[in-house]
Amino acid sequence: MTPTPHRRASARAVRPAAAPHRRGRLRLAVTLTATVTLAAGLVTGLGAPAFAAHGAASPVPTRAGLDPSLVTGRGATVGFVEQEAEKAVTNGTVIGPSTAAYTLPAEASGRSAVSLKPGQYVQFTLPAATDAITVRYSIPDAPNGGGITAPLEVTGNGYERTMTLTSQYSWLYNAYPFSNDPTLTTSIEPDWWTVECGCAPGSTTTFPAPFRPNHFYDEQRMLLGRTLPAGSILRLTAPTASNASATVIDLLDTQRVGPARAPHGRMVDVLAFGADPSGRHDSADAFDRAIAAATKAHLPVYVPRGTFQVNRHIVVDNVTIEGAGSWYTIIKGHQVSLATPAPDGSVHTGVGFYGKDASAGGSRNVHLSGFAIEGDVRERIDTDQVNGIGGAFDDSTFDGLYIQHTKVGIWLDGPMNDVSITNSQIVDQIADGINFHGGVTDSVVRNNFIRNTGDDALAMWSEKVEDAHDVFDHNTVQTPVLANGIALYGGSDDTVANNLIADPIREGSGIQVGSRFGAEPFTGTITIADNTTVRAGTFELNWNIGLGAIWFYALERNIDADIEVTGDSFLDNTYNAIMLVTDFPVKDQFSITNVHFSNIKVDGTGTSVLSARTAGSASFQNVQARNVGAVGINNCGAFDFTPSGSEFAVQDLGGNTSSGTNTTGPWMAPWELPNTITCDDRPAVVPPPAPSVW
Repeated sequence: MTPTPHRRASARAVRPAAAPHRRGRLRLAVTLTATVTLAAGLVTGLGAPAFAAHGAASPVPTRAGLDPSLVTGRGATVGFVEQEAEKAVTNGTVIGPSTAAYTLPAEASGRSAVSLKPGQYVQFTLPAATDAITVRYSIPDAPNGGGITAPLEVTGNGYERTMTLTSQYSWLYNAYPFSNDPTLTTSIEPDWWTVECGCAPGSTTTFPAPFRPNHFYDEQRMLLGRTLPAGSILRLTAPTASNASATVIDLLDTQRVGPARAPHGRMVDVLAFGADPSGRHDSADAFDRAIAAATKAHLPVYVPRGTFQVNRHIVVDNVTIEGAGSWYTIIKGHQVSLATPAPDGSVHTGVGFYGKDASAGGSRNVHLSGFAIEGDVRERIDTDQVNGIGGAFDDSTFDGLYIQHTKVGIWLDGPMNDVSITNSQIVDQIADGINFHGGVTDSVVRNNFIRNTGDDALAMWSEKVEDAHDVFDHNTVQTPVLANGIALYGGSDDTVANNLIADPIREGSGIQVGSRFGAEPFTGTITIADNTTVRAGTFELNWNIGLGAIWFYALERNIDADIEVTGDSFLDNTYNAIMLVTDFPVKDQFSITNVHFSNIKVDGTGTSVLSARTAGSASFQNVQARNVGAVGINNCGAFDFTPSGSEFAVQDLGGNTSSGTNTTGPWMAPWELPNTITCDDRPAVVPPPAPSVW
C-alpha cells in the first residue's frame, strides 16, 4: 500500500511494504485509459461523441450523484442543489462512467461528466430560485504544465456573463509527492515499486508522458447579481473561440445565498485599521492591528464584504472573527517563497489562520465564521505550512467557512480539546480536508461538505498521542482523489456517524480503520454508525486487488478494540463492501478481532460482500445484501491455507439475508462458516445494477 503522503511529521514517505496478497511478482490487471495530447494542452478521458442535444429537460437534483431519496438523513444539510452534467441537456459528449485511474470520468462525481468542444453547451433547469452557482469543471493543462485559462459563457433568462476558468490548481503528475510537469517520463520516486511496469526500486524505466495524470478538476463560484426564478434554463457554453480544446463540466450547484451579513452590536471593523476590500493591497498587517484592538477591548472582529489580500499566516488567540458570509468576505492570498526555510521545514507561506503551537500552549477561545479562505497552493510540499487553518486550539469553533486551494483545509496539531468545525465547505485541496493530528480530544466535525481533496478528506491520526472522544457526524465527502473519504488511524472512543461518502478514486476507499503511520492503538469503543458510501470499494493499484467500501488494515499492530459497525449502507461497490486485511510481511504477526457488523445494507458489489485477508474474526447480524457479484465471503485468512481452514472466523448472529441477483446464492451460506477457505485472489468483477430504494 502506498503510504498516505500527507504526514507532516515525516516529509519523505517510505516505500510501500509488500502487499498482503502478493505471492510472487505483481501483475498489472487494471486497464489504464490512454492519455491524448491535444493542441491546447492535455486531456484524458473516455466517451463517445454526442451529435445532438440529449438529456433531461426537467431539473434532476442529486446527492452524491444519486436520487436524494437513497441517502436521506446521511451527510451534510447544505444550501445548494446539485445537478450532474451527464443528466442535463447537452450537445457535448458524455464521458464515462468509468473507474479507471488517471482518467477524467473516474474523478467525476458519479464517475461521469460532459465534455464540451468549442461551441458546445450543457444546460440545466433550475429547481429553485437561484442567485449563485458553483461549476465543477476541468480544462486542459498547458503542454509543459502550469495551467491555462479559458472562458465559459453563462446564460439564461436574459442573463449573460462569462466565467474565466483555470487549470492552474489542477493537473498533477507522476508518483507521490507528485509533480506539475507533464513531460517527465520517469518516476520521481525511484525507490518505490512502480506498478505499471512491475519495476523494482531503482529502475530507470521510462513511461509515455504524461505519467499518472490526476487531480483534474477544480470549481468556481459566481454570484449572479440577480435572482433567476425556478424553472429558468441556465446554459454553460464553451465559446467557439475558446482556447481550451475541451471543457469538461462535472456538475452545477445552485443556491439562493441572500444578502451579506451585517455587523451586529459593537465590533471592530478591519477597514478602520487599513484593510483593503478591493484586494489590491496586502491587508495582513491591518488584520493584525484589528485583532490586537479587539482582543484588548474584548470585542469581536468584523470583516465586511470584499476581497482581502493576505499572504501569510494570521496568528489568532482568544478572538472572534466574523465575516459577512463566505460568498461575500473573501480572504485570499498568494503563495510566497521564504528566503530561508522555516524551523518547521516550510519553504513557502500563504494565507491561513493559525493557532499558537501546542508546545507554546496553543491558542484558546478562537471563533472564526462567515468568510472564505482562498489559497494559492499548486504543488504538494509536505513540509509547507500552507493550510487554511492550522496550529493548536482549545475551546474553539470554526463555522460557515469556505476553504479552497490550500494544502489542507484544516490541519490541527494537538494536544488540544473541544474544537468544533461546522457548516463549512472545503474543496480543491492538494492534501487532506480536515485532519485531527495527535491528541485532539472531545472535538466534533459536523455538517461540513468536502469535495476534491488530494488525500484523506476527514482523518483522525493518533500519532504519538491518541485522539479520543471525537465525532465526525453528518458530513458529505465527494471525490477524494487519493486515500480515503474518512480515515481513523488509532484512537479511543471515537465516532463516525451519519456521513455520506462518494467516489473515492485510488489508494483508499470510503472508510478506513488502520493501524499505520505510527498511530497509537485503538482502544475503548470505536463506533461507525449510519453512514452511507457510494461507488466505493475501489481498485488498489499497488496491490492489484479491490478494496472494501469500509476496510480495516493491520500494518503496525493488532486491531482488537471493540469496533461497532452498525446501520451503515454500502451502495454500488465497485469491488467489495467490507474488507479486513493485514500486510503480507506481518500476516502471521498481527490480526483483526472484535469487529461487529449489525443492521447493514449492501446494495451491489462487483465482487464479494466480505473479503477477509487477515487472521482474526468478526461477527455479523442483520447484514442484508443484494446483487452480489462473487462469492459472498472471500476468505483467504492469513494465506497459510491450513487443513483446519482459514485463520479468519466469521460469526453468524442471524438475520444475514440476500436478495436480488447474487452470483453464488446467499452471501452468507452455511458452507462458508465459520472459516471455510474461499480464497479467490482476483475474482471476476460483475458490475452491479444502480442502487434503488430498499
